[in-house]
Amino acid sequence: MNTRILSILFTAALFISFSSFSQPRKVKWDRLGSRLVDYRADFDVMQVGAKEGGFTKLKVMVTGGALNMHRMVVTYMNGTKEEIQLRNSFARGTTSRVIDIKGGQRLIKNIKFVYDTKNLARKKAKIHVYGRH
Repeated sequence: MNTRILSILFTAALFISFSSFSQPRKVKWDRLGSRLVDYRADFDVMQVGAKEGGFTKLKVMVTGGALNMHRMVVTYMNGTKEEIQLRNSFARGTTSRVIDIKGGQRLIKNIKFVYDTKNLARKKAKIHVYGRH
């Protein structure tokens, strides 16, 4: 009788310990900043800074209005730049693909967004950038 109880307890302990491994890990995205689009120009620059830490991936979200974005240029703290082609017509509330940063975890100084100045939307778009470590 004792061995049967021990066997059941052992099986239950194994089940509980293995079930914790199968849980998917939630990916945390940090908001690096937001910028209201100025349709009088054809680009905007968002300052980020080293205090945000280093990142390996970026994602862009547009809220408020629609936006036709061509590319973004990421300037790193060491002065190097990476041009990322987006060629994306963002509807309100949509996000970009996950963008891998070249060179591993990098400190970002600023991000320049290049977009069309022709927009028929009544509301200005707001660009939000998220990073993942």
